[in-house]
Amino acid sequence: MKESFNRREGVLYFSALEIIMWIDAAEVSETPPSHHAIKVHHVMCMELIQFVSRVSVLLPEIEAARPGCSSGREALFRLNHEIDKAKTLRQHCSESSKLYLALTGNVILSRCEKSRDLLEKSLSQVQYMVPVLLAKEISQLIAKLRGAIFSLDPSEEEAGKVIKELLDCYINTTDSAEEHAFEAIQVAMWRLHITSLKTLLIEKRSIKKLLDRVGDGNPSKRKILSIFLKLLSKHGKSIVTEQTENGNQCEAMRCRLDDAEVDILRSSLPLDEFKCPLSLRLMYDPVVIASGHTYERFQIQKWFAEGNDTCPTTRRKLANLSLTPNHTMKDLISRWSATHGVSVPDPNMEATGRGVKWVGWDEFGRLSNSMNNRLNNFDVISEESNDSFHKVQFQDMDLNPLTRLSSLSWKSQCILVGKISNVFKYNDQACNWMSSQDFVPAMIRFLKDSHDSNDLNAQKLGCLSLSTVLQKCSLPYLNDDTFALLVSFLGTEVSGEALSVLKVLSCHQYCQQKIAEFIPKLIPFLEDTTLARDTLIILKNLCITEDATASVAETDECIPSVVKLLDSESLEDQEHAVALLLYLCSQRVQYCRLVIHTDQRIFSDLANICSNGNSKGKAMAFELLNLFNNNGESSGANVDISKGYTIDDYTRQKSSSSKAPGFFRKLFSKQGSAAKSKK
Repeated sequence: MKESFNRREGVLYFSALEIIMWIDAAEVSETPPSHHAIKVHHVMCMELIQFVSRVSVLLPEIEAARPGCSSGREALFRLNHEIDKAKTLRQHCSESSKLYLALTGNVILSRCEKSRDLLEKSLSQVQYMVPVLLAKEISQLIAKLRGAIFSLDPSEEEAGKVIKELLDCYINTTDSAEEHAFEAIQVAMWRLHITSLKTLLIEKRSIKKLLDRVGDGNPSKRKILSIFLKLLSKHGKSIVTEQTENGNQCEAMRCRLDDAEVDILRSSLPLDEFKCPLSLRLMYDPVVIASGHTYERFQIQKWFAEGNDTCPTTRRKLANLSLTPNHTMKDLISRWSATHGVSVPDPNMEATGRGVKWVGWDEFGRLSNSMNNRLNNFDVISEESNDSFHKVQFQDMDLNPLTRLSSLSWKSQCILVGKISNVFKYNDQACNWMSSQDFVPAMIRFLKDSHDSNDLNAQKLGCLSLSTVLQKCSLPYLNDDTFALLVSFLGTEVSGEALSVLKVLSCHQYCQQKIAEFIPKLIPFLEDTTLARDTLIILKNLCITEDATASVAETDECIPSVVKLLDSESLEDQEHAVALLLYLCSQRVQYCRLVIHTDQRIFSDLANICSNGNSKGKAMAFELLNLFNNNGESSGANVDISKGYTIDDYTRQKSSSSKAPGFFRKLFSKQGSAAKSKK
C-alpha cells in the first residue's frame, strides 16, 4: 500500500510533457490516480477518501476481533465493498469529462452520502463486537461520519445548472439552444477552469474516451457527450482566447504581487483592480459575475435590480445573474487597507444611513425546483415612512437575509429565525444555499439580545434554531463569549434548549475543552429525568479527549450521579450511563477504582442491565464488569483490555455463570443466595 501511494505521488515530479503523456496512457494504467488528479468534486471525494482511509486502517483490527455472528460478517463485507466503491468513485472523478461530472453532480453527491451512511451503519454494527479500545476508536470515527456534510462546490454546481438548461434547450428547441450555446458553454468552461488550450485539449480527449467506452449501449449518454464535443470544437478555442484576454488584468495583478508585493502594499494609492468599475471606490464585498469581471456586491445587485442583464464592462448579455464571492480580492484589499489604516465602508450601511431602513421581509423565501434545491428568491421590504413601502427583489442568494437580522424589529427577527429554523429542519439541502458562517454569528447576536431583554421565548427559539443548523452544517469558530452566553442559560427555564446546543458542540474536538471548563454546572441536570440523557451524552462525548476525561472524573458528584442512573427506569439512560463509565474506566485504572469505590451497588445494577437492558447496554455492562474483574485480579496492575469481551461472550458467559471467575462468581452467587432467602 505504501509503495503504491509513493508511485502515485511520483506523478507530481514529472515534467509537463511527461504529464501529458501520462494522461494519454491513463486508461491502460493500473495505478490508481493521485488525489491531485481529481478534476471535479475534489472536496467531496477527498473527504470520503479520508474516511475510507481511516476505515482501512481499522479494518485489520476489526477482522482480527472476528465478529463471528452473521450481522458482523455482513458488516465486514459492506465495509470492504464501500472501500472499493469509494476508490472507483475517485477514479471516475479523475478520468471523466469535467462537463459530464458537473452535469451529474447530484449523482456524485448522492453516492458520497450513501457511502458515508453505509460506512456509519456497518461500523455501528461491529462497534460492540470488538474490544473496548478498538470500539472507542470506531465510536470516534462514527461521530465524525455523522457530522460529515457533503455539498457541491458552488462553481461546479452552477456549471451543472447551466449545462442542464442548455441540454434541455437542445431537447426542446434546437434554434434556442444554438442561440444560447456560446454563453452557456462559456460559463461552464470558466466555472470548471477550462481556461487554456491545454485544459481544453484534455477535456476533449476525456469526452472522446467516454464515447469509446459508452459505445452504442447508452444512446442518451452518447448524445450528451456528442453535444459536449461539438460545442467545444465549435466554441472552445474562441472562449479560451477571450477568457485569457479578460484574465490578463487579474493575471497582471497577481504577477505584480508576486514580483513586488511589498511595494504594492506600501503604495499609498490602491491598485485600480481594488476599485469597483461602477462606483470607482474600494470594494467592501467583491463578487465575480458570469462574465468573469469583479464588482462591489451592492453595486452589481443594484445594476441587476434596475433590470439590466448585461455585464457593465463588456455590455454582453450574461448567461445568468449569479454572484460568486472573490475571496482573493477581498483578502488583498483587506491587507492593503490594514497597512494604510484605510477603512472601507459597507455600501449597504451607507444606503441605510441615507434613509433606506430595512425593517422586515414580506416573504422569507421559496425553495427552487428539484434541480438546485436552494433559496431562489426572497423579497426585502424597505420602509421610508410608516405608510410607505418599497419592495426590491433579489434572486438566487444574492443577499443573505440574516445579514439584515439585527436591523429588523424584534418581532420580525423572531419570525424570521423561526422560518429559517424550519427550512434547515425539513430540508437537508438547506446548508447548500445558506452558510453556517452567516447563520451562526447572526444567531449568537439574536441569543445575546434575547438574553439582555429577558425574552424566554426568544431564548428557546434561538437555542433550538442554533441546534438545528449545527446538526446540518459545518461548525464555524466560536469564541469564549459564545460559550459563556450558552452557560448563562443553564439553570434557567431555557436549560433544556441550551443543553441541546451543547450536545451538538460536544461532538467537536475544539469545543470539548471549553465545555469541560463548566462541567460542575452540568452535574445537577443528572438528577432531572428530562435532562439527564442530554447531559450524559455531553459528558460521554467529552471523554474522547484525555484532558476532558480528567475533568469529568475529577468533578465532585459527577461519578456518583452517573452511577445512580444505572438504576434508571429508562433503558436508554442506562445505556448512556454505562457507556460513560466504560469510557472512563478504559482510560485509567485510577478511574476504574474510583467508580468501584463510589457505590458497591454498582455490581448488582450492572448485572441487572446485563439481564434486562437493551442490546448496547448489555454489551457495555458486561464489558465494564470484565474491567472490574481484571482490576480485582491484578491488584492494582494496569488493566489489559486489548482482548475485551463482546456481547457474544456475554451470552456464553451468562449460560455458564456458575463458572465465572473473580467478581462475577461472587456477584452471581450473592444473587442466587438472595433469591433463595426471598423464597
